[in-house]
Amino acid sequence: MPTLLIATNNAGKVEEFRELLEGSGWEIVSPSDLGLTLEVEESGLTYAENARLKAEAFSLASGLAALADDSGLEVDDLNGEPGALHHINGWDGRDQDERIQILLDAMDDVSPPLRTARFRSVIVVVFPHGQVIEQEGTVEGVIAPFPAGEGGFGYDPVFLPEGSSRTMAQLSASEKNRISHRGVAARLLIPRLRELAVAG
Repeated sequence: MPTLLIATNNAGKVEEFRELLEGSGWEIVSPSDLGLTLEVEESGLTYAENARLKAEAFSLASGLAALADDSGLEVDDLNGEPGALHHINGWDGRDQDERIQILLDAMDDVSPPLRTARFRSVIVVVFPHGQVIEQEGTVEGVIAPFPAGEGGFGYDPVFLPEGSSRTMAQLSASEKNRISHRGVAARLLIPRLRELAVAG
C-alpha cells in the first residue's frame, strides 16, 4: 500500500484525514510518524496556492506523496472575509475565542437572513514525480449569534450548517465529516487516489 503524508503539524487534522480517507488505498502517515518537523509559510493569495506550498514542501522533505489543505470561512456580509487572506488581513494572531468575538462584533447589526457564510476547503496532493491533483469542497450555512459546542476548531462554534440547528462544534466527528467542506473535498478526491494507488 503506498504512503500518503498529511502535510500538517495539527494532530487533530491528521486524525480527521485518517477518517476521511479511509478506503482510499493509501497508508496515511503524519510528519510526527516520520520524525519530520517542518514549518511552511502560507504566503499564497488563494487556498489552492497555500495548500500547494505546504504539500510541495512536505513531499520534497519526505520523498513521499503529500496532501495539504487550506480552508477558511467566507462571510458574505464581510465581503468574503476572513477568507483565504486571513493571515494577511488581520484575522490571525489571536486565540480562537478572540477571533470568534471579533467576528461576532463585526456582525452585531446584521439580521439573521443576511448572516450567510460558507466554509471552503481546497485539498492538494503533490507526488514526488511532480504530478499534482486538487479538489475543492464547500459547506453553506449562517453565522450564529453566539458560540455553542466544544468540538471542532476555528470558527466551528459559530457556524450553523444549512438546515441544522446545531453549530459545527456541536456535531460529532462523524456527523461533521459527512457534511464538512473538508469532507466534501476528500470524498471527491478518493476515486482519484484509488486509481493512483492501483496504478502504483
